[in-house]
Amino acid sequence: MPHYGDYQNAIYFAGLSGSVPEWPVDHAGLRARAEAHWPAAVRDYVQGGCGDEATQDGNAAAFDHWGMTPRMMVDTSARDLATTLFGHRLPSPLFMAPIGVNGICTDDGHGDLAAARASNVTGVPFCASTLANDPLEDVRAACGAAPALFQLYTPREPDVAASLVARAEAAGYAAIVVTLDTWVTGWRPRDLNTGNFPQLRGAVLANYFTDPAFRALLARPPEEDRQAAIMTWAATFGRVLTWNDMTWLRSLTSLPIILKGICHPDDARRAIDAGADGIYVSNHGGRQANGGVAAIDHLPAVVEAVAGRVPVLFDSGVRSGTDMVKAIALGADLVGLGRPYCYGLALGGAEGCAHVLKCVLAEADLLMAVNGWPTLAAVRAAGAIRT
Repeated sequence: MPHYGDYQNAIYFAGLSGSVPEWPVDHAGLRARAEAHWPAAVRDYVQGGCGDEATQDGNAAAFDHWGMTPRMMVDTSARDLATTLFGHRLPSPLFMAPIGVNGICTDDGHGDLAAARASNVTGVPFCASTLANDPLEDVRAACGAAPALFQLYTPREPDVAASLVARAEAAGYAAIVVTLDTWVTGWRPRDLNTGNFPQLRGAVLANYFTDPAFRALLARPPEEDRQAAIMTWAATFGRVLTWNDMTWLRSLTSLPIILKGICHPDDARRAIDAGADGIYVSNHGGRQANGGVAAIDHLPAVVEAVAGRVPVLFDSGVRSGTDMVKAIALGADLVGLGRPYCYGLALGGAEGCAHVLKCVLAEADLLMAVNGWPTLAAVRAAGAIRT
């Protein structure tokens, strides 16, 4: 039976003939290479966080104060990382978190398609963002047999929101992920110091420019007056959502609705009572609000509040397979990887992205092997201790 950890064997055996990995297998190496590769504007937008970036940095550092205890004399020669989401069988709990500038992360400007192709190769689900350089239909098709999620930045115009959701459902996405904390952009000094906001320059707006409801707002199509279309987008982006909007959101689709940005257990309970089909614990990686508690530290209380009624997804600060396993131990059903796969996109497109996913899964699989956890259930039973 093949295991994700076998990826290291392939690397070692290739080394016998003098071949070394084309891209780093560690987060620090990937980050350094990607930062050197990207133009400054892309680098700063991807890497930047809110304020002094304390929350962004704290998200990653917080994993260090959670520790796990190995169990010995357990047969882990066979491991099973498979799980399910809304009836879809997944090979592992890892997924690619939504990133609104995937499109500009690759040299060819088609990072959304590259991420989707990496999903197709690895089976790791891709959560496609509303902000993309390629239409959502093309992105879903590139995912192949792997289930995909569609992340919605809810527009102020109800018809545009309804159209985007209907398109996602028709394209075959498995769920709608509604981001709650981005109706306005947080204070991001890296971008402000250079006056750079990619969307206002026309980047990653393909889903809007191809949407019939959005195009109906325009006097002339984007192909004829791109600047006017961009300004219309700026005036349309970002609806402030309240609990009263759940009935409306629910009316838009028969797909499961996942609410992204939940960090308080009371919000998790209320979301489920209001009809949410999934809870997504995230503080947007520290890009939207500074001064917050690390997302991983919020996870246990939210999981307790959810009490198994709906799936719990998690992202923010995940940098490795070890981080993924810790999040599972604290109760997450699915764990989202963000910036690291972007680094893979930058360095090698779909192949580079797939390499990063394989590395994360290999590390997670091998950690489970040596620590006596043959299944995800065993990881959860082991739990994690705050050190």
